Amino acid sequence: MRMLLIALLVGALVLALAGWRALDHWSDRAEMARLRAVQPLAPALFDRDMVANLPAPARRFFLFAINEGTPLFRVAELEMTGDFSLSDKDDPHYMAMKAHQVLAVPEGFVWKMGVRSGHLRLSGSDSGAWTRFWMGGLLPVARGGGDPDHARSAFGRAVAEAVIWTPAAVLPSETVDWQPVDQNTARVTVTHSDMVQSVNVTVAADGQPTQVVFQRWSDANPEHAFRLQPFGGVLSKFRDFEGFRLPTHVEAGNFFGIDAYFPFYRADVTDISYPRPNQ
Repeated sequence: MRMLLIALLVGALVLALAGWRALDHWSDRAEMARLRAVQPLAPALFDRDMVANLPAPARRFFLFAINEGTPLFRVAELEMTGDFSLSDKDDPHYMAMKAHQVLAVPEGFVWKMGVRSGHLRLSGSDSGAWTRFWMGGLLPVARGGGDPDHARSAFGRAVAEAVIWTPAAVLPSETVDWQPVDQNTARVTVTHSDMVQSVNVTVAADGQPTQVVFQRWSDANPEHAFRLQPFGGVLSKFRDFEGFRLPTHVEAGNFFGIDAYFPFYRADVTDISYPRPNQ
């Protein structure tokens, strides 16, 4: 009788965890659908006059990244593989990564990913509202978000990734401002609700962006305390996607530009598409 009771309790626990995991999947899908729906129905077409008054590096960036006449879709859907580390610079222990993302700045993003190393399997998602990961698809190992610190950190990531993969979302507007830094670097500042984030974009002579750097609100430090610290990435392997010329290899991490830098994220983008409303 005792063994039967234990078996019933274990079964109930497994069912509860499976239901919890299914609820995470459902909310991932719901948030992705919400973000896809903010894609403009009839986007304007890119014209070089839109960036004529920008600082020279910013103007070169847009003329490189967006072909004349391209519909200015600002919501992108990405598929990627690569390597991801939950360790540190001294022992990175990279794990094979596969991820799917919907990026819709300034509204948000959902990054749904899985990593594996030997028998270890981790999966979950990251967004402006949550971070939650599971081991083996059934054991919750990390859950966070729903607070101002998380939202501020996630917004920094989103703005930087918009520069990388959705340049139409950072064209100049009432909430997007570009300022010069030097002859090859410009700074974009995006304002949304009560959040403000600046990102420096460095470009080559032809306008190809080579790196993005910004001060990110983060607790990824030895003290596990939220503070501003440098975060950045290096961009390469550019391809054309529906009129946008975008990097398909990105290496990024905390403390960019100093000795402590560690690129824990090394992504190879296999596809970028622009979902149409009601698609």
